[in-house]
Amino acid sequence: MQSKAQEATRGAAPTRLPRIVSLFSGAGGLDLGFADAGYEVVFAVDSDQWAVETHKQAFPGTCTIQADLVKLGVEGLIERIRPLLNHGEKIGVIGGPPCQGFSRSNVNATPNDPRNKLPMLYLKIVEALQAEYVVEFIVFENVLGIRDNKHKRTFNGILRQLRQLGLSPNVNEYDAYDFGVAQHRRRVIIAAFASARACQEFAPMRQIAGQKTVSEAIGRLPEPSYFSRGMTPNKYHPNHWTMQPRSYRFVHPDEQQRDGRSFRRLKEDEPSPTVAYGHREIHVHPNGKRRLSILEAMLLQGFPKRYVLYGPFSAQVQQVSNAVPPPLAYALALAAGHVLAQA
Repeated sequence: MQSKAQEATRGAAPTRLPRIVSLFSGAGGLDLGFADAGYEVVFAVDSDQWAVETHKQAFPGTCTIQADLVKLGVEGLIERIRPLLNHGEKIGVIGGPPCQGFSRSNVNATPNDPRNKLPMLYLKIVEALQAEYVVEFIVFENVLGIRDNKHKRTFNGILRQLRQLGLSPNVNEYDAYDFGVAQHRRRVIIAAFASARACQEFAPMRQIAGQKTVSEAIGRLPEPSYFSRGMTPNKYHPNHWTMQPRSYRFVHPDEQQRDGRSFRRLKEDEPSPTVAYGHREIHVHPNGKRRLSILEAMLLQGFPKRYVLYGPFSAQVQQVSNAVPPPLAYALALAAGHVLAQA
């Protein structure tokens, strides 16, 4: 599946780009950005059934598998990758381990959360890949909380391990809004390169243009369908559906508090706050009469309209919430390709 960005920028990235191994790929937001920039995503893995189905449909040329990486193990993963790549081939590794253990919204987060061990598993996989391929770079995405004091030991351990693997880490915080996404979404990105020069020169280009407000992103869509058992897919887009607006607050939208967690109403002329929803916390449409549809949330994340998320409603909420905005991923991918060509 090619997005308009991919069609418009074909050839913008240098040729002979490393092929991509995607870990914790989710619904494919990060992968889409790299594909749009000209990279081939050879292999992808995630533990979530519906995210994997979405990825398979969006990337039919990719070997996408559903697996728990802890249970599959490093060697089990390498065995799945070996038939897809030539020994000694140049590759890049991308992905963000599940971040709930580091999230600031998780008030019960502790340094001992078992999910906090997944970044080190990620690095063990990188080390195993280095034994058979040339890992030119990795891109690691996570929430800002990973740098908080209570997770300092884990975060410093990640950087230390990267250096031991011969990779120079470039650490920065990026807001998706700066890359043409109608949403403020700040995340930590570690881009680590085998070339120290590439690390120093890595600088994703921010985008002045783009859809900067909620209205620009979703203002002209038809009304969505409302979730019900046995419903038929929305004719405009299969993801253009939302929950039934049963609360009295939707009948009297002017009485809503705009800053409440469960009823956070968006403003047309501003960007959306972070698209990261709980089961009943999908942001309220600017008209105050309903919650956003899944499609509207996807557009606020920067997905093209042709992209489709699969699974039941709750699975789609999770996929769109966890995704990396493709325009940010695209900027990271172009920047990586640029510095690799100069190294």
